Amino acid sequence: MKPFWRDKTLIFLGIISMLFLVFKSCSYDNLEEYYSDVVCDTLNVSYSQTIKPILDRNCNGCHFAGNSSGIDLETHADVKASADNGSLLGSIKYEPGWSPMPKSGKMDDCTIAKIEKWVNNGTPND
Repeated sequence: MKPFWRDKTLIFLGIISMLFLVFKSCSYDNLEEYYSDVVCDTLNVSYSQTIKPILDRNCNGCHFAGNSSGIDLETHADVKASADNGSLLGSIKYEPGWSPMPKSGKMDDCTIAKIEKWVNNGTPND
């Protein structure tokens, strides 16, 4: 006959193993991928608080005054001109007929949605 404590130990280890597997299978590596509508705020998009920081991180390393491409995205007037002629959205959305930007890789969907919202709102300087 087996000792009484041995059966309880096996049951306890079985329960712990099952709980570990259940909780491990419920985790997500990228919450934005699963909850993009919750994480991506396109309601409060402004040039100074949203668009300018995005361009500073992704574009202005190459697109500054006097650069060899001839495209400057440092000021609101410059960005508005690129938005008005379609090159801003065409480039960041990697649309045919436009040079895909940034060259380091396409921006995530949320970032593109914020820029698109700002353009569709008339590119306000706010």
